[in-house]
Amino acid sequence: MKITSKQLRQKWLAFYESKNHVNIGAVSLIGDGSTGVMFNVAGMQPLMPYLLGRKHPKGTRLCNVQGCVRTVDIDSVGDASHFTFFEMMGNWSLGDYFKKEKTAWSLELLTKELGLDKDKLCVTVFEGNEAVPRDEQTAELLENLGISRDRIFFLPKSDNWWELEGTVGTPCGPDNEWFYPLDVNKPDPVFPDDYVEIGNDVYMQYKKTENGYVPLENKNVDTGFGFDRMLLFLNGLSDGYKTDLFLPVINELERLSGKNYDNGGDDAKAMRIIADHTRTAVMLIGDEQGILPSNTGAGYILRRLMRRAIRYCRQLEIESSAMLKAAEIFIDEVYGEAYTLLAENKAYILDEIKKEADRFEATLAQGMKEFDKCVTSLERKNEFMSKSNPAYVKESVIGGKQAFRLYDTYGFPLELTEELAGERGLTVDKNGFEEAFKEHREKSRVLAAGQFKGGLESHSQAATRYHTATHLLNAALKIVCSPDIQQKGSNINEERLRFDFNFPRKLTPEEVAEVEKLVNGQIAQNIPVELKEMTLEEAKAGGFVGVFDSKYGDTVKTYSIGEFSKEICGGPHVEKTGELGTFKIVKQENVSAGIKRIKAVLN
Repeated sequence: MKITSKQLRQKWLAFYESKNHVNIGAVSLIGDGSTGVMFNVAGMQPLMPYLLGRKHPKGTRLCNVQGCVRTVDIDSVGDASHFTFFEMMGNWSLGDYFKKEKTAWSLELLTKELGLDKDKLCVTVFEGNEAVPRDEQTAELLENLGISRDRIFFLPKSDNWWELEGTVGTPCGPDNEWFYPLDVNKPDPVFPDDYVEIGNDVYMQYKKTENGYVPLENKNVDTGFGFDRMLLFLNGLSDGYKTDLFLPVINELERLSGKNYDNGGDDAKAMRIIADHTRTAVMLIGDEQGILPSNTGAGYILRRLMRRAIRYCRQLEIESSAMLKAAEIFIDEVYGEAYTLLAENKAYILDEIKKEADRFEATLAQGMKEFDKCVTSLERKNEFMSKSNPAYVKESVIGGKQAFRLYDTYGFPLELTEELAGERGLTVDKNGFEEAFKEHREKSRVLAAGQFKGGLESHSQAATRYHTATHLLNAALKIVCSPDIQQKGSNINEERLRFDFNFPRKLTPEEVAEVEKLVNGQIAQNIPVELKEMTLEEAKAGGFVGVFDSKYGDTVKTYSIGEFSKEICGGPHVEKTGELGTFKIVKQENVSAGIKRIKAVLN
């Protein structure tokens, strides 16, 4: 069947709502630190506390379509199937229904609602091992539903089992995965070579102990189906960039470049990279916990994506403003309805993309010349040495200091230098780059206007201190400048915080001094930072403030610093304000119309 992305999203939610599930909506793409990852990489990740036993305020049957960002294979983006941003369709039973209902509903959804051929589906289940028996129950339920036994495959723990590695006392269990042929017209397709996974039902029926596994009293179901992949199959496509999630952008890139996507090759690769990376940039900048390009953490990933897209704009011989055109299409035509914050923050998102493009364009041409010099120098050395010594082994590594100079002077992420080197048959000395980077960082700290007191044991400790300081800054700005001030973005690295907020002008010197006085006054009192979980309505009634609170769930984390600062937030924070040191505003900047930026340090 032919189906649009909007229709598929609607069908998934409507189907599970008809089975008494509550649509809990999507949460931020940015990880809150509780699971140790930078971005939410799976639909179930934000629900982990509830799968581990906490009561969900919306009940025991839940569903949503959750955006995710996965950046471990950025270099693979450019083929027809890899994306950095994608969506997962999920539904969950928290101690409610189990295998009988779930197998039936998954099959009903796939065949009756989405039109897949039941006789072409294949399913895998857990084969069992010395610790846990074979999952015959799921296999029998599937067979009773009409799935032929020869299309049900028993696979080992590495394929059909879910658990949190390295933990004890947590739920875990077998899963069954649904597969469909890559080419439905191919006669007698062979499993698994000719099939691709389209969804996964995890049955959390055991608890992991020191000595193995014991049955759980309250069993959970965790379902995840790939939205982008499902859209592909339902429209009979083999190229993920031909769905309506990307096609309007691909068409625009064809128009701008005068090149044909269907001709394949380097031009098609460039269009895919520009489209994918721009989509992810839009989603990250426009997220409720929106980030901006920087040289550390999540901001570095965003910068890397954007600068990679800009380089491929040059390869297509189009201006980097193509990213703005693509971003507008994603906001206006593709995702505006499902992610309403994008439309609300459209001007802000486009402005930030333009600023990063302008920054990179200003140095890209020079950086490319510098890179070419590195390669030419290496080639000349190899040529000279080969002539004087026939046994000489040619060097094929760009030095770490050279790579760092490209990063520090010309804004080339290390991965971009590696990619350029790979195109020339070369590699980069990553260890040398890291040493040069570390040396530079230490020098920068010495030259900064005062080092951090007590030292920093890790980046996360610094991030925690600075994140807490942004709460105090936000509260002080509301007191000194306007109670209507709202956070519009922030960025934290090991050496400073950056805080964006709505205000029509820069602060006067007197206002800056007063803000610093208020923040340092709270630090001097060594006030405990108190965490409480409560409903969103309770938080609002209690005077807690948040950013884009329409996207929060019903239960939220709140942090209080006395009565001075009360915010809805995902963390992390210090235990007491005395850990922060001395707060100092070091710079003010204009971000865009009505948006100002403060940079501050903790000494």
